[in-house]
Amino acid sequence: MASKKAGGSAKNLRDSNPKYLGTKLYAGETAQSGSIIIRQRGTVILAGNNVGMGKDHTLFALKPGIVSFSSKRMKHLDSTIKIKKVVNVN
Repeated sequence: MASKKAGGSAKNLRDSNPKYLGTKLYAGETAQSGSIIIRQRGTVILAGNNVGMGKDHTLFALKPGIVSFSSKRMKHLDSTIKIKKVVNVN
C-alpha cells in the first residue's frame, strides 16, 4: 500500500524571469549622463552621437541632452542595403 498519492510529472511548469528589454527613453525626453536609453539583444538599434554601448548591447547616454532617433542605410557583406535605426543625444 502506498503511503502517498502518486504525483504526475509536468514539463511545462517552468518559466524564465522577465528581462525588461525595450526603450527606456523616447525621442524628445531628456537623458542624464549614464542613463539607459535602450536595452536590447543584439544591435537592433545603433549608437550615434553621445551614446555608448555596453557589453550586453545596452545603449546609454554619454552626455546629458535630448534623445533623438534617426535612420541610417547600412550595406551588408552580401551587398544588401538595410535601414537601421540610430539613437543620438544632442
